[in-house]
Amino acid sequence: MKMFFIVYDDYIDESTINALKQAGYKSYTKIRGAMGEGEKHEPRLDTYHSPGRNILAVLDDDIPRLIEIVQKLKEQYPSAGWRAFTFPLEQCI
Repeated sequence: MKMFFIVYDDYIDESTINALKQAGYKSYTKIRGAMGEGEKHEPRLDTYHSPGRNILAVLDDDIPRLIEIVQKLKEQYPSAGWRAFTFPLEQCI
């Protein structure tokens, strides 16, 4: 299993969630209050354009499909500060 972590600006949150749900990903965790600074923009420190974040626990085989979804969203909203990461995940309970 993998954790798929998406970082993007808050203003694109609804479109991102809708795209994931339309693709069949109904379960996710949203982390509120994360702040940061990107390579190409000023710090986003809990303002309207603060980074948005979603985490999905998925099977390894789902990663290419999720990357494709995020790439399409990035094409649609190129200034939304997109980043996507994966890391190994092991469920303990």
